[in-house]
This record gives sequence, C-alpha cells and structure tokens, in this order.
Amino acid sequence: MPMPSLRASPRARAASPRRSATALRATGRTAVLKQALNDVAAAGRKSDAEVGALANGRANVVDVVTAVAEAETAVSALVAVRDSVIQSYQEVMRMTI
Repeated sequence: MPMPSLRASPRARAASPRRSATALRATGRTAVLKQALNDVAAAGRKSDAEVGALANGRANVVDVVTAVAEAETAVSALVAVRDSVIQSYQEVMRMTI
C-alpha cells in the first residue's frame, strides 16, 4: 500500500512565506512540537464534541468512531515522540565527558 506524500501542495508552498535555513532550524523544532500538541488537543476536542453530540442524538456513530480513532492515533504518535525524546535524553546523560 503506497504511503501518502507528506510534501506540501504547491498552493500551500506558495501561501507560506520563505524563511532562511537558520530561522527554520532555530524555530523549526519548537514550532513542530507546538503544532503537534495543538493537533492532538484539537483531535481530542473534536472527539469529545462528537461523543457529546452522539449522546444528544445529533451525531452519526460512524463520525464518532472516526473522531475517536483519529484522537487515539494522534495521542499514540505523540507518546512515541515523547518516548524517543526521553530515550535520546537518557543516552546523552550516559555519555562521559
């Protein structure tokens, strides 16, 4: 099964301003982590809203299951990144000076 492309579309690239490589390195990691956290939080809020709508009889079960699965996937990815960061930190701490 082919993997979807992670490249930005030409329209998205045209809409985003160009930054220097140094600026991207300086803010890139922080911005990526902030965006990932915001995406996970948004997925959780969407999931909560769908579950609430289902409880009130205003939502489709398929939409609720999809929202919950998206939130679960986002949290799993975030936990994997966290584990990787912790493992990297532990490796650095084991290094001798």
